[in-house]
Amino acid sequence: MSESLPLTKVVAGLPALVPFVGPETLERRMGRPFDVRVGANESAFGISPKAREAMGAAVEQVAWYSDPENFDLRTALSVHHDVAIDEICVGAGIDDLLGLIVRITVEPGDPVVVSQGSYPTFSFHVSGFGGRAELVPYRDDRADLDGMLTRVVESGAHLVYVANPDNPMGTWRDADELTRFVQVLPDDCIAIIDEAYADFAPTAAIGAMDTSNRRTIRTRTFSKAHGMAGARIGYALAHAELVAELEKVRNHFGVNRVAQAGALASLADEDFVNGVVAAVDEGRADYERMARDLGLTTVPSATNFVCFDLGSSERAIAALQALQERGVFVRMPGSPPQNRCIRVTVGLPEDRRRFETILREVLQQ
Repeated sequence: MSESLPLTKVVAGLPALVPFVGPETLERRMGRPFDVRVGANESAFGISPKAREAMGAAVEQVAWYSDPENFDLRTALSVHHDVAIDEICVGAGIDDLLGLIVRITVEPGDPVVVSQGSYPTFSFHVSGFGGRAELVPYRDDRADLDGMLTRVVESGAHLVYVANPDNPMGTWRDADELTRFVQVLPDDCIAIIDEAYADFAPTAAIGAMDTSNRRTIRTRTFSKAHGMAGARIGYALAHAELVAELEKVRNHFGVNRVAQAGALASLADEDFVNGVVAAVDEGRADYERMARDLGLTTVPSATNFVCFDLGSSERAIAALQALQERGVFVRMPGSPPQNRCIRVTVGLPEDRRRFETILREVLQQ
């Protein structure tokens, strides 16, 4: 007779799921690789040559543990953002940091406010620590700040999450709107402003860096414009008191030497990052042109991806499946009415040409 495992009630009650099905999983199911990989919002433009050189040199010392304080990188980030070093927490990507933030703020049963259909890894962490996601529908494909504020007050939530620019829609709110949103939150509520796509956003969407407010945590990543998604490195900017609490539970060896070296070098290579941003701007315009040619519309985007509006979830699901069958990896938002779209990462020009050809074939069917 088998005995039950000694699991926490929270974990024992969770369904067996992951927030994303990776392209590698889909490739194993299909028995072949994708020809066009434009579904995971990875950078198609590689990493900085300076980062590649630094990471190669760091491999020679990979037998050593990484610096648990991430001191050199935090020092450079403090200069880059004009904040104190103790207002920066480095983690293994924003996903890692979101888990830490939920861990220090959410008790089992606590409500947490988030847009319905927004970045699913955040809600994954909320459930994993026993919290309850209070979902607020988008308004006009953007985060409904008024609706989220109302839900915070009604539910008594101590944590609210806003991605700006947004994932999965690519839309954004101006920094002034977010500032007002944070200012009127209850005194016992912390706002996470996830700025993973900040490098691609218009100036009006990203406000001045202010870490004086103890109720705001802003997160950034090296996964997008810097092209280091596989290295897993990101950081949070917040009041020193909040960072000190994150330090209590952070995995201090969670960011390896190679990632630290690459991030430090890439941060200093502004020309490379600016070149990636320009290439993404060009690719977004190409997708908008493509959609017009195919009789479709796109959702305005300030990210490295574009949502193609197919008009209905049924049509979007059929298109996504047909694209995958033809070797094209894309994704779609998971909740209505946003699931009328397919979400396509800005690829290299040759990726975009191949995608256009195959999408045209799919739509004709």
